[in-house]
Amino acid sequence: MQRIPFLSRILLFCLAFSTCLAKQPPWVMRISCGARLNVHTAPTNTLWFKDFAYTGGIPANATLPSYISPPLKTLRYFPLSSGPNNCYNIKNVPSGHYAVRVFFGLDGHPNFDNEPLFDISVEGTQIYSLKSGWTNQDDQVFTEALVFLNDGTASLCFHSTGHGDPAILSIEILQVDDRAYYFGPAWGRGIILRTAARLSCGNGKPKFDVDYSGDHWGGDRFWSPIKTFGQGSDLATSTESSIKMASNAPNFYPEALYQTALVSTDTQPDLAYTMDVDPNRNYSIWLHFAEIDSSVTTAGKRVFDILINGDVAFEEVDVVKMSGDRYTALVLNTTVAVNGRALTISLHPKEGSHAIINAIEVFEIVATESKTLLEEVRALQSLKSALGLPLRFGWNGDPCVPQQHPWNGADCLYDKTSSKWFIDGLGLDNQGLSGFLPNDISRLLHLQSINLSDNNIHGAIPPSIGSIAGLVVLDLSYNLFNGSIPESLGQLTSLRRLNLNGNSLSGKVPAALGGRLLHGASFNFTDNAGLCGIPGLPTCGPHLSAGAKIGVAFGASVGFLLMVICSMCWGKRRQNILRAQQIAARGAPYAKARTHLSHDIQLTRHYNHGNARTAAENGPILLS
Repeated sequence: MQRIPFLSRILLFCLAFSTCLAKQPPWVMRISCGARLNVHTAPTNTLWFKDFAYTGGIPANATLPSYISPPLKTLRYFPLSSGPNNCYNIKNVPSGHYAVRVFFGLDGHPNFDNEPLFDISVEGTQIYSLKSGWTNQDDQVFTEALVFLNDGTASLCFHSTGHGDPAILSIEILQVDDRAYYFGPAWGRGIILRTAARLSCGNGKPKFDVDYSGDHWGGDRFWSPIKTFGQGSDLATSTESSIKMASNAPNFYPEALYQTALVSTDTQPDLAYTMDVDPNRNYSIWLHFAEIDSSVTTAGKRVFDILINGDVAFEEVDVVKMSGDRYTALVLNTTVAVNGRALTISLHPKEGSHAIINAIEVFEIVATESKTLLEEVRALQSLKSALGLPLRFGWNGDPCVPQQHPWNGADCLYDKTSSKWFIDGLGLDNQGLSGFLPNDISRLLHLQSINLSDNNIHGAIPPSIGSIAGLVVLDLSYNLFNGSIPESLGQLTSLRRLNLNGNSLSGKVPAALGGRLLHGASFNFTDNAGLCGIPGLPTCGPHLSAGAKIGVAFGASVGFLLMVICSMCWGKRRQNILRAQQIAARGAPYAKARTHLSHDIQLTRHYNHGNARTAAENGPILLS
């Protein structure tokens, strides 16, 4: 038997391993919004997970705006009372390239707007705004975008615009090839491709990739049918022959997409398709061809130019020649800038009298928004919780993006050096807040202004505020702050306005703040009964600061404790001495007698001290 060389075996193993990896299914997440249980839908038995990861909203029964909508019975809508920004924040999403699709629903309740208009963002970048009349357009009952997800999460947010409550039927996050729809050097992780149109030419039925039995790595795209570009301007044609080179990486188009087409006519040799677009945007256009007309047998029989808004994008396109054969897929891609509100794709025959096209895809190229510094987002979330911020503020998603929908009360500034947004101002005055101010506010290192006046915020002023070096304005007036003014506020050398009036603060105003008044700063400490130490406030006199009072109280407590311990030790020693004497007296009566005799002798000597005699006069003293 012939032995396979070692290196060859290694190569075969690697090929087998890579083949296994290539066959791994893509990551998929489908959510049936408002559903309490997982749902399977016919005819494909597709799994939709029960509703999760939302920031607010109310589940309700769904009315489907179109027959292409997934056959789901619930939705989630977001009334304005729950805030203008609401999101689905889905975690544990593997890093990769994804097709993200959101279907909209309708709530049949008579008090609800039957056609809400709102904005949708993905990962902080706004991708779509619903337009009036969307309920009558099948391809507008959803929005879809290709986006890179790199941080383990997917954030989809819905922004109220004052025209009804956003209502979401379903969310799909479908992994696609990492290089799907590569269109040139500008393509990459800083780009989102929003689907503007996807047409199957010459087809009469709307289909998803799954209906075409397409590869799952294609992302289950939806193809709108278009039987004609204009009455009498073209003819639909189709074939049952197999199409080569269709379902190839990285886009994995279904073979059936190329089995129908539109062909121009003698009376109208040019094929032209026009669609409405948003002006002043860049669009990536993908055109699909396969020569399925039996009358065209060789190269050179059908040649045409492709023009986009009147400019030649592709010259002398010969499908048979460029694809290599008949019944073989050909895909052409170009990027164009559109200034007006219309995009027109024209095919002008050069050889032969007719042009042909099988499918069209148009994507709006959207530059991703730079996000807010993660540390500052977390600090704002901590502040939201500590202050008990009302739902109406809608602090969900990213504070600064999309720029059309920033968080209320948070001022943002863009830093070109880091390509990040940061928070440079908080304006939450007169909002009925009743929580406390957390130490985490110091993590907002770029703050220049804090205005929390006219609320019911209680507790101490956190000393950590003194670490926000650039703070210029600090207004905490008319709240319920108590305790002393932190010494650290004296470190804020940029501070020009400090309003602490109308609180319950006590103790001595830090000397550094008092000295700042001589340099044009505007400080207000009035209406705090316990404050002292600067002009306009009571003199502190013998009164101790809060820190000094704590020190004195601590010292007194320690002294008292030492006295108690000493007293206990002295009492214990005294008890031990007395107990020892009692034991000795009971156990040695002779010694007790001697003790009494000695005591009597000493007393005798004491009382006879005035008439002392010599030993010779008294005789010897016997001690035994």
